[in-house]
Amino acid sequence: MPALVPTDHTARVVWLGFQPVPVEKLVITSQPLEVMPLSFAGFAGEVHAGLTRPSCSRVMKQHPRNTVIRNVRQLCVVSAEEMAEVAATMGLDALDYAWVGASLVLEGIPDLTHLPPSSRLQGPDGVTLVVDMENLPCQEPAVTIDKALPGQGKGFKRAAEGKRGLTAWVEREGVLRLGDEVRLHVPAQRGWAGGNTAAEK
Repeated sequence: MPALVPTDHTARVVWLGFQPVPVEKLVITSQPLEVMPLSFAGFAGEVHAGLTRPSCSRVMKQHPRNTVIRNVRQLCVVSAEEMAEVAATMGLDALDYAWVGASLVLEGIPDLTHLPPSSRLQGPDGVTLVVDMENLPCQEPAVTIDKALPGQGKGFKRAAEGKRGLTAWVEREGVLRLGDEVRLHVPAQRGWAGGNTAAEK
């Protein structure tokens, strides 16, 4: 029995980009691409590429900071529709995808930020990305937006709650291109019956 089920949901790649250098003074310096070759380590030259990474505050409940862990944050996947909603909430006509550090912007999948973890996004040549989890809003896009549009960045974090996109890693190597269509595959399992048993923060 297949562990993953192809869905009828497809999306078009409307933007590709990468961060060539680490964030400095909380400012993101992403650059657009037309073609993105992807290896098992992600996109060569991207600061988030690599098979492993040092752990950060996102997983501090699991690992001491700077512990070497598997890199499941190779790519930042963002919804064009959700970013349009964020911009509107902020009173802006649009947001530059580079400001939010997007690697891949997709158009056509509803509620993309909340796709089930372990879902797959598969491109025309078979290149496959595995969804890790929601990418929580942080201050870096806010500072970057404020540098480009003084006074506008402070509203980003609240506006982007639940719409910031997700992180992903490469399961199968291949190439993504602007205009490509990717198909969503989801885990073939029911929702967890354990309920909310998370420990106190």
